[in-house]
Amino acid sequence: MRNYENLVIVKPTLTAEEIQASIAAIEEVITSNGGEIAARDAMGMRKLAYPIGKNERGYFHVIYYSVAPSAISEIERRFRINEDLLRFVTIKYDTNREIAAWNQLAQKANKKALAPATEAKTEDVEVAVEAVTEVAEASAE
Repeated sequence: MRNYENLVIVKPTLTAEEIQASIAAIEEVITSNGGEIAARDAMGMRKLAYPIGKNERGYFHVIYYSVAPSAISEIERRFRINEDLLRFVTIKYDTNREIAAWNQLAQKANKKALAPATEAKTEDVEVAVEAVTEVAEASAE
């Protein structure tokens, strides 16, 4: 199994739910062909360098995964069929140096994905602490 990275650009005209469904379908294509997804990086809506099919923006999503080399042709074929994708690029990491870089990128993407979840938890804790202090102050008066 080799390491790969896919950058896909999804049409901006889709709703948030449709974009997530499209991303899930892309990941399903990878896993159904024997791939193991290591990390995901949702880069969000960005402006394109040039218009693609009258679209000046696109939703960027990066997927790091491992799969047998024979499955790449099927994965790319299914990406070409998908009309929700404006563009995609598949990058193969082959040498030891490239594999080390792939591992670092995958770890960075995982940390980035976990960071908002931990921030949300700390915000919830801060809100709860503020609520408790407000109740304590109100009862003290």
